[in-house]
Amino acid sequence: MARVALPKPARVTDPAIEGIFAWVTEMEGSVPNHFYVELNFPEFFTAKLGATKVLWDMGELTMEEIQHIGILVSQANGCPYCTAAFCTILNHGLGTAEDYVGQLLKSGVQAVEGDRLRTILGYALQVNSDPAAVTDAQVASLRDHGFTDKGIVQITHVVSDFSSYNTLNLALDTDYDYREAWKQLAGFATPA
Repeated sequence: MARVALPKPARVTDPAIEGIFAWVTEMEGSVPNHFYVELNFPEFFTAKLGATKVLWDMGELTMEEIQHIGILVSQANGCPYCTAAFCTILNHGLGTAEDYVGQLLKSGVQAVEGDRLRTILGYALQVNSDPAAVTDAQVASLRDHGFTDKGIVQITHVVSDFSSYNTLNLALDTDYDYREAWKQLAGFATPA
């Protein structure tokens, strides 16, 4: 159970929050508990989620690539809430087959086809685990796959953004509250 309140307003009157809720409902099927945890600090909620939306919509990564980063970074950080949430987006929101998403959870980068995505994920996992150890060769490889400085900065910020959500949900013990099948598929719970 979350360590802070989950303020679930009967009606949302703030257009910025209403827009964020509509956006997440489209991608995940419902408004998850994480968003209600964030509502304890509504001023930051709109800024943080607004920044996340810019990261997801305005850079050089595809939405599928972003969700792959989210899954593997969250898994590496030991955050089952975020891992399952990004699996839900990849499967439900983007229509990726469950079998593939399950294989991604089990095998990580080895499940991925395509050198571009493997390169992105290798860089993202390096940034997550030891950013000071990123090499010029890793950055050059991203450039070889069509990324400009903007895209390289985007990938780096996406990793940081996901890590901050991992920290929040782990510290506040946010319950994963939807798409129970993903919780089970990810091995975070056993079927009832």
